[in-house]
Amino acid sequence: QVQLVESGGGLVQPGGSLRLSCAASGSIFVIYTMDWYRQAPGKQRELVASISSGGSTNYADSVKGRFTISRDNVKNTVYLQMNSLKPEDTAVYYCNAKRGSFSSWGQGTQVTVSS
Repeated sequence: QVQLVESGGGLVQPGGSLRLSCAASGSIFVIYTMDWYRQAPGKQRELVASISSGGSTNYADSVKGRFTISRDNVKNTVYLQMNSLKPEDTAVYYCNAKRGSFSSWGQGTQVTVSS
């Protein structure tokens, strides 16, 4: 089992930046693929970015060039650096750890992009 706690959300103006963190505990962090998802009101949850245990990354087209996912296997933490934020990035952002059929979610952190 792995427990996940997200932090770093908040209110930011369009064009601004935020860095989300997801701290993991309870298991060997390095073996998991770590994903960031988001869910806006009235919409389905969507995958934003993913980083494998080996450090390979993938991004949704909507965030490529603006968001960067990274992981620190010593601190058992995954990050999502979000730059050039847009109002359409407003959502609850969730961290997910997966390996095979196992998946664990954090509680989410709200990101609001508004002037």
